[in-house]
Amino acid sequence: MDASMAGTILAAIFTLAIFSLLYRDNPFYRFAEHLLVGVSAGYYVVHYFSSAVLRKFAYPVFVSQDWWLLPGGLLGLLMLFRLSRHTQWVSRYAIAFYVAAWSGYLIPSVIQERVLVQIQGTIPQLIGATPGAVIGALILLVGVTTILVYFYFSAEHRGALNSLSRIGITFLMIGFGASFGYTVMGRVSLLIGRFQFLFQEVPEVLGL
Repeated sequence: MDASMAGTILAAIFTLAIFSLLYRDNPFYRFAEHLLVGVSAGYYVVHYFSSAVLRKFAYPVFVSQDWWLLPGGLLGLLMLFRLSRHTQWVSRYAIAFYVAAWSGYLIPSVIQERVLVQIQGTIPQLIGATPGAVIGALILLVGVTTILVYFYFSAEHRGALNSLSRIGITFLMIGFGASFGYTVMGRVSLLIGRFQFLFQEVPEVLGL
């Protein structure tokens, strides 16, 4: 038995162990779940240590002698003081610096990506557009406007404001339903992939 066949058999066993939860909670499912969480945690610890500590700090500072990276590394080391209840106050200086720096760095990009680009997409260029594109743009504009009216709480929703907010609720429900359907279809595709693995790939590897 080569390594590929052994890996396929183990993957099939653990897949069936996860599926056993459909019957009821059992030791096989718990073992597979804990193993998955443990392996994932160990993988990401090693991955982040390699990509952050070694590649972005240790090698540039001590090999390439980029000493200007040393203060950032020392701030990162201050985070380790949170492991002790008596010294966790030291880590607050590093957290305050990171929060302030990242806020100043991200605010312009967030405004650009989540405000300006969204406004531009809501009001597209309609000159020379097809009738279908014009209708779609108008529906999008009405949906965005009525949803914003629904989240306008500075005035009581009465009369026209109440009617517009109800239209906004309808658009919200359509959006939530579409998102939920997309999520369900994504999970179903994962399930189909597992079934294909169990009923197609595993028999081929085992020669059945």
